[in-house]
Amino acid sequence: MRSSFGLIGKTAMALALSAGMLTVGATSAVAKEKAPKEQKGSYSKEFVAAATPIQKTVGALDAAKKSGATPEAQKALLGNATAELAAAEAAIQTPLDRMAAGGWAVSIGGVLNDTKMRQRGVKNMLDSGQVPAANLTEYQFYLGNFAYANKDYATVVSALTPVVQANFKDDTAAELLADGYSQQGQHAQALEALKAAVAARKAAGGAVPNSWYKRANVIAYTNKLGPQAIEWSTLMVENEPSALNWLGAGQLVREFGSFTNQESLDLGRLLLRTGGLNNEKKFVEREYVEYIEAADPRRLPGEVLKVANMGVAAGVLSASDQFVADAISQAKGRIGPDKASLPALDREARAGKDGKSALAMADAYLSYDDAAKAEEMYAMAIAKGGIDKDRAVMRMGIAQIDQKKFAEAKASFGQVTNATRAPLARLWSAYASTQLQPNAAAPEQS
Repeated sequence: MRSSFGLIGKTAMALALSAGMLTVGATSAVAKEKAPKEQKGSYSKEFVAAATPIQKTVGALDAAKKSGATPEAQKALLGNATAELAAAEAAIQTPLDRMAAGGWAVSIGGVLNDTKMRQRGVKNMLDSGQVPAANLTEYQFYLGNFAYANKDYATVVSALTPVVQANFKDDTAAELLADGYSQQGQHAQALEALKAAVAARKAAGGAVPNSWYKRANVIAYTNKLGPQAIEWSTLMVENEPSALNWLGAGQLVREFGSFTNQESLDLGRLLLRTGGLNNEKKFVEREYVEYIEAADPRRLPGEVLKVANMGVAAGVLSASDQFVADAISQAKGRIGPDKASLPALDREARAGKDGKSALAMADAYLSYDDAAKAEEMYAMAIAKGGIDKDRAVMRMGIAQIDQKKFAEAKASFGQVTNATRAPLARLWSAYASTQLQPNAAAPEQS
């Protein structure tokens, strides 16, 4: 059966990933312009002599700031500041010299909007050893932030790695670090950095921002890192199980998998139950069509009719479209005879020497939303053997989901080992986990 709908269109995955585009730049925060009180050591004679002009310039700048001078007026005071600062930096002899020169560079660079000067200044302050231990992580963040604005990605990585490990309060640190790796082609390391950030935040009992998961998805998807893309999309729905995230996660699993109709059918069922189908028409039209094609009105007429009617009611499908009209017509014509055959097929399945008939019977019950009988038959099919166990175990988990047996469902999904089905089973398990959480509400199935 072929659809009249194009299946290569806009996807929710594209929308979800675009939402993770990095937009952070140099921070508006700046390192302290005055040296900390805990200074040790002394200034060198050479530095004091060379720094006299820049010290006067900075003094005039401070006075202008206090008097409320405009940015233009402040900038006008700095006509010779770059050369004066360079002369002072060239005369650095002691740690205290370096700290003072660094502070001036940060201050002047802020007025001149010179991020390279500011980066150099913070680096000098850190290298001086004069920054109090309590402020080191914050200064490292400033250094990494300025380095990112200057596209100095090696410094971004070296500066921000300890910042992220320390669970710094600014959420952009982890994304800057990850992008610093990616800009150097080190995409796997970028994902590991984000994973470390998530671990540090959770260890501290804090909430993990959804932007970190989106950033990881962007990196994994755009660089065709299939297993990582699936892993991070699954983590994302566990963190924020929104309708759009579920749709994007399902599409990523399919994108990097080798699905047959059987896997596509169980993906459609997941999107139905998680609310993934409750998105804009341009994102879910394809999903409705693939679900109907995978279920096939000749095999599972009851499920096809339910899904087709849902799509029409939601305004996603049109009852006048030939594909939809044919699916509904065939399903309606087959439901009566199909249901009438179930009792005899049930007896046959129970008497069978292997589990093949029981598996087929279980599939039928599941498609008609008789979850309890479906679970019983899947268990029977598994016990008798001679079947695709992964398919049976996964669908037994789905039947358990439908009965709100979420812990049992997670155990069932955990038994799936087939390489194609395992990522999908992981998504189903994530859904079960979200339903086990306090106050979890099942999504509406329109």
